[in-house]
Order: sequence, then C-alpha cells, then structure tokens
Amino acid sequence: MSKEEQQQHITSIGGQAVMEGVMMRGPFKTAVAVRKPDGDIECKVEENGTKTRKKFWRLPIIRGCVSFVDSLVIGMKALMFSAEFVDIEEEEGTESKFDKWLDDKFGDKIKDIVIYVSIAISLVFSIALFMVLPTFLTKGAEKIGTLIPPISAFTDSHLFTSLFEGIIRMVIFIGYLAIVSNMKDIKRVFQYHGAEHKTIACYEAGEELTVENIKKHTRFHPRCGTSFLLFVMIVSILLFALLPRVDMVILRVLMRLALLPAVAGISFEIIKFAGRSKSKWVAWLSKPGLWLQKLTTREPDASQIEVAIESMKPCIPENKEDDRW
Repeated sequence: MSKEEQQQHITSIGGQAVMEGVMMRGPFKTAVAVRKPDGDIECKVEENGTKTRKKFWRLPIIRGCVSFVDSLVIGMKALMFSAEFVDIEEEEGTESKFDKWLDDKFGDKIKDIVIYVSIAISLVFSIALFMVLPTFLTKGAEKIGTLIPPISAFTDSHLFTSLFEGIIRMVIFIGYLAIVSNMKDIKRVFQYHGAEHKTIACYEAGEELTVENIKKHTRFHPRCGTSFLLFVMIVSILLFALLPRVDMVILRVLMRLALLPAVAGISFEIIKFAGRSKSKWVAWLSKPGLWLQKLTTREPDASQIEVAIESMKPCIPENKEDDRW
C-alpha cells in the first residue's frame, strides 16, 4: 500500500477512555487496556458478535440505535473491568458483609447485574438533566410569557419554545462538561481520551504505533462520541419541534423520549456521512464537535499513550479493508 493510500484510510475502530485505561473496538475484537497500580498494563481482549446480526438491525437509522445501545453496554463493561484495578492494593482482602451476601446470592451474575443497574441509573440521571429539566424550564418561560405581553409573542410560538428548550439543553450539556472536566480524576480520564484519539489518528495516517509517532497527532477526532452527542442535541431540536404542543410536562417528556431512538439513529447517520465526506461544508459542520473536545480531551503523557497502543493493536484486522469506515 502506497503512502498516499495509507493516509486516506479512515478506520471504523473507535473506543472510549476508562479508569486508567482505554477501550478500543474494532470490526472483530474489543480490547480494554488498563494501567495497574504496580505499573504493568493489563489487557483484556474479546471477540465481537455483531457480524451475526440480521439485515434489519443493520438498516440505516436502525443501526444507529443498535450502535448506541451497544456502546452503553460495552462501555459500562469496560469501566467495570478498569475499576477492578483502581486502588486494588488498598481494597484487597477487605470484602464487606454486603459484598459477601451479593456474591453468595448472585454468584457470577453479579457483574452483569451491576452493569445493567449502572446503565439504568445513568439513563435516569441523563433523562432528568437533559430532558425533564429543560422541559420544566421551558414550561416556566411559557407561564411568564402569559404575564408579560411583550414576551408572549415569543412564548406563544411553538417553534420559538422548541428552539428555547433546545438551547437550554445544550447550555446544560456544555456546562456539565465544563464542570466535570475540571475534576482531578476526570482530567486523567480525559487524558486517556486524548490518547485514544491520537492513537487512532496515527493508525489512520499509516504510521507505526509508537509513542513518538502518536505524540505529534491531534487529540481532536471528527468521529468522537462527543461530536455524536452534539449532533444529538441539534437533531433533537429539529425533531422535537415537529411534536404537537401539550400543556402537561410529563406528556411532553414522554413524547420526547419516544423520539430518542430516531434522534440517535439520525445523528449516527450524520456522523457516518461526515466521516466519509471530504467536502468543506461537512468539515465546517464538524467544527463545533471538535471545539467541544477541548473540554473532553487532554494531552496524554507517554505512559497513557502506551496503554492506548496496547488496546489498539488487538483490534487492527489483518485486512485493512475490514475496518474501513
């Protein structure tokens, strides 16, 4: 393969940062590499089962919903795996009575239970913060509008209130990222996030995966999950504006929840298209997501890049065409 061809290779391999590590997912394998307290790197590799899915689940829009659910489950499993090595020296041999009861009651199933309960809690928190709160605030603005005639001209407009709600949701989202990005432990996770992006960029450039090669690449990636979430925010504004206007806040929230699969599916297709396209307007469309990654990524150090390399290598297929985006 020529150097020019190598530079044009856009991979479908993606991943996420975990506690002191990186998870990578390729077309055939998923790998999680974690830096242990003793300095060694622990890497867990599993075969993927997505190739056996029926054609229906691979249809446009539908595949985006499936991919979103997959990402939640696989991501949570990777987090649980990485958590096993955090402060392991302090926790070893200190099993509580509650832990023992759980182990006796559920055995090997306890990990799966914890994963799905964690996903459920995360979803409830996300719905409350990004769906319920903006809807309540918008409803409050509508009530204020009925008391102040000049404002009512705007609050009576369904299009305006939909846009207002979307802006509130986006402000909450960006504000949330800004707050958590300044937390010490989260900063390290975001460094691993940067290591993940840099490693993928190095691979796409056709270069050998070494610390020195990876360091010179950008930590901003157009197909990052952060960019996907930003598109989710934008697409939700457009789709939610099509919903009928109702007074009951709970009914508004339920209607928006019903549209979430469509929002996720359409956002996935936009990201997929943007990843293939080289047009200037698509590059311009992707810029807000790249700007947002200034919050969700940090420059990694050499030891973090080493972990990203270990998680990347098992995911690279023998035939490069198998992981083409």
